[in-house]
Amino acid sequence: MPSKSKAGSARIVVENVVSPGHTYTVDATKYNAMKLALLKALPRKAPGLTGSEMSKAVLAHLPEAVFPGGQKAGWWLKCVQLDLEAKGVIERELSAKPLRWHRTK
Repeated sequence: MPSKSKAGSARIVVENVVSPGHTYTVDATKYNAMKLALLKALPRKAPGLTGSEMSKAVLAHLPEAVFPGGQKAGWWLKCVQLDLEAKGVIERELSAKPLRWHRTK
């Protein structure tokens, strides 16, 4: 559930698959824009996309008003990827080298 920071921007709580049990709050507008872009870019089944492929694929789906020129997209991609992994929305293919991700069924 989004909340508001003292500055007035909406915030959202995210998880991190690497740090179970820890949560963080981030800007809801940027998070939601990246989440939508990532879910559009990721295939629904293996073999999925590598981190590099994801980085390139999401750029076509990001709103310019939120990520002008793709600025900070890499940080937000990683934030959303780790959160969605923790929530079971996407999964990492552990046997693949390099690592690949895809949406869950």
